[in-house]
Amino acid sequence: MGGFFGAVAKHDVISDVFFGTDYHSHLGTRRGGMAAYAEDDGLQREIHNIQNSPFRTKFDKVFDEMHGNSAIGCISDYDPQPLLIHSTLGTYAICMVGVINNADSIIDQYLSFTHGHFQAMTGGNINATEILASLINQKGDFAEGIRFAQSVIEGTANILIIKGNGDLIAARDKMGRLPVIIGKSEEGYCVTMESFAAQKLGYEVVQELGPGEIVEISTDSIMQLAEPGKKMRFCSFMWTYYGYSTSTYEGVNVELMRYRNGEILAREDKLSGNAEGVEYVSGVPDSGTPHAIGYANKSGIPFARPFIKYTPTWSRSFTPTHQREREKVAKMKQIPVHDLIVDKNLLFVDDSIVRGTQLKGTVDFLYDNGAKAVHMRSACPPIMYSCKYLNFSSSTGEMELITRKIIMELEGEEGFNYLKEYSNTKTERGQKLRKAICDKLGFASLEFQSLDGIVEAIGLKKSELCTYCWDGEE
Repeated sequence: MGGFFGAVAKHDVISDVFFGTDYHSHLGTRRGGMAAYAEDDGLQREIHNIQNSPFRTKFDKVFDEMHGNSAIGCISDYDPQPLLIHSTLGTYAICMVGVINNADSIIDQYLSFTHGHFQAMTGGNINATEILASLINQKGDFAEGIRFAQSVIEGTANILIIKGNGDLIAARDKMGRLPVIIGKSEEGYCVTMESFAAQKLGYEVVQELGPGEIVEISTDSIMQLAEPGKKMRFCSFMWTYYGYSTSTYEGVNVELMRYRNGEILAREDKLSGNAEGVEYVSGVPDSGTPHAIGYANKSGIPFARPFIKYTPTWSRSFTPTHQREREKVAKMKQIPVHDLIVDKNLLFVDDSIVRGTQLKGTVDFLYDNGAKAVHMRSACPPIMYSCKYLNFSSSTGEMELITRKIIMELEGEEGFNYLKEYSNTKTERGQKLRKAICDKLGFASLEFQSLDGIVEAIGLKKSELCTYCWDGEE
């Protein structure tokens, strides 16, 4: 996915943007970039590959190489950014978080009437941020251009810009699937996607942009350029998986939501009589852990960590490009606590189950180290659709989702007409899906959070949440 942080103030903001961007490192693993504006040097930019090194190590010299009273930084899972753009709107720096699903048609249409060109990257792909800029530049000002771009784009675009005068423009995506948060200090403002990043740097959170809202920010003021829309579809995965535990979106703290989510899973297990005889509850680290704490608190079953991730030198397990490498890194990081595994009946809570490949490795590891039984709970409902808004599960086709694979095995393509039944644990198809996944991955039992349960845990209206991955509703 990705994340961004920007600041404009009466003092040099490179330090704030360096640390603020670094605080978004959990949202992406491929590219990091910063751009700044100073009256003497104008716009400056630096981009690095961060696949095998964290953002802060690649940008540790930025304090000597960049300066300015306004700056933006971006962590990206895809294209290099920010980009510097020269257009009829002036010269500006821009970054985006999201995805453009209709990029090919936008490119073809743009080239057909401009007879211009795009800079191609290795492999011939076009940088999505450049496509976004080409749409914005077709209008007479930034606000009109951003509204036009977001009306044309099929997908999601959170946008952060430094204008040629140093002011920032921040725009939340039109459906509010991702957050854009404004912080204020005595000398200026910041823009962030993670609320804690602003607070740690001495900014007070003063505003969360509404869906499609656009603002221009100077050192002294925030000016609204476009009012928010009335419809919001906030990505539910920001609470269950993507978001950092200390952040708050739409008034809902991530860590507390995960506790509630685990409590609801435990409540439903108790009502159905599942997980009898479990001795320890644990989370699949790291994002599964707070869900597991909530489960343990509600069930009264002790929370424990039967294995610990060795993180001082190993990169995050999803960083390597190839699945085989990811699995090897994940295995190497798992250090067992044998006294908590041997002959023990264990229940683990994971944030979600997408393909299940890595999770099977974890379960095999537990059995290899003497576990008596390993029960699994997913903090999310079964994922039935590949995400087309934030690329959470769209890096693989829908047939790589473990749910789709199992349904195909059970009754072929005909089964895809009954996805709601397969999601529901109370139906015959739902029970068959869970049993088949247990057999494939080695679980003693399996249950998923229900759609109603996750909505309850978040605490917003279902109509305000994006649940496309689970129910296909746009």
